[in-house]
Amino acid sequence: IRVLYGMYDLGITSKSAHKKSARIVGEVLGKYHPHGDRSVYDAMVRMAQEWSLRYLLVDGQGNFGSVDGDSPAAMRYTEARMRKISEEIMADIEKETVDFQLNFDDTLYEPKVMPTKVPTLLI
Repeated sequence: IRVLYGMYDLGITSKSAHKKSARIVGEVLGKYHPHGDRSVYDAMVRMAQEWSLRYLLVDGQGNFGSVDGDSPAAMRYTEARMRKISEEIMADIEKETVDFQLNFDDTLYEPKVMPTKVPTLLI
């Protein structure tokens, strides 16, 4: 949730240019998940690997690992953006379709769930 919401918050859509993965991870860490960059980057990498998900949620550019177990490149070397299906997951979020909660330091609000049009349990 937080990785996609961070990309949404930055305006990184399927039609925008790829952004450095480190920028996206920094956004998520600073606003929604202050518990280490590795877990955030690993989650984003998984959403970009064709062997991890049936429908990719992130369009990765660069080395995002391999099915043989090769590690992805460091986040400073990779770039990412949302895929169209991720935009469907975020659709109507500004129309008060889901509840929001305060983030870890009570300065921002984040969605409790996504207002998805896609059955994400099947992804």
